[in-house]
Amino acid sequence: MSIQKKRGMTIRTRRAITGYLFILPFLFGFLVFMVRPMVQSIAMSFTNVTLSAKDGVVQTPAGWANYIFAFTIDPEFNQMLVDEIVRMVTHSLATMVLAFMIALLLNQNFKGRALARAIFFLPVILSSGVLVGVETNNSLIIGMKELITQSNNLNIGNALFTLLTASGMGEQALEVVYGLITSVYDIVMASGIQIVVFLSGLQTIPRSMYEAAEMEGSSAWESFWMVTFPIISPLLIVNMIYTIIDFFMKTDNLIMEKIREEMFISLNYGYSAALSWIYFMVAIMMIGISSLIIIKGVKRYE
Repeated sequence: MSIQKKRGMTIRTRRAITGYLFILPFLFGFLVFMVRPMVQSIAMSFTNVTLSAKDGVVQTPAGWANYIFAFTIDPEFNQMLVDEIVRMVTHSLATMVLAFMIALLLNQNFKGRALARAIFFLPVILSSGVLVGVETNNSLIIGMKELITQSNNLNIGNALFTLLTASGMGEQALEVVYGLITSVYDIVMASGIQIVVFLSGLQTIPRSMYEAAEMEGSSAWESFWMVTFPIISPLLIVNMIYTIIDFFMKTDNLIMEKIREEMFISLNYGYSAALSWIYFMVAIMMIGISSLIIIKGVKRYE
């Protein structure tokens, strides 16, 4: 028994060392390039920054004034923050559901499966830095995106809106559903990594487990809930954290636009730093809440 425990500790130690070696380059880069700017940003958020031709950058201590101004005086920030949190929740859930469904389909045996997987991986390539610029500045791609959006608005969106209205669904729920329909393009573009993660997890499930469930008389639906979902559930946390971070880092959301406006147009560096840290803390809070919710349903198999 003691030998087994000793071997088990050895395996865990080796895995821990492997993990630390894997993240070592990131830790080195973070400590060398990120810690100092973060400290300076935090310090700047508690000051009023002015530019002087004689003294250069002048920082005057302001205490919590920038944070108080953001929550109590700024007429836009609170509403923008609430809107972005609501949009993050709905879009993240839609992205996770879509990615999981597509991964289940791509895990099936059918002709042209490799081509289908490559097509659904295209959002990852299109989301890369270079192609984001091409997508932003390419009038053809912008026109195609607008055409897709307008097509959804005119056909599927309006038809579903009419159907849900007739069913008596509340106005707020209707707005959420309609917003998701009109954001199909963005949701699909944000689901590439999640599809790959879910697909890699599905491929690790032994076929023998499905055969055993089938021999016990389980249907495909029961096998999904008793075999597939419990084994895949740990990946929900990974994908949800990635999805939330990816959403908060998008440059087209209202808070990011306001931070850029305060920094580059109004030259209000102290206030923009405060907004950035508020936004960062909200993102951390949303990651923590979603992780706590998901982890309750996670089942681990050794």
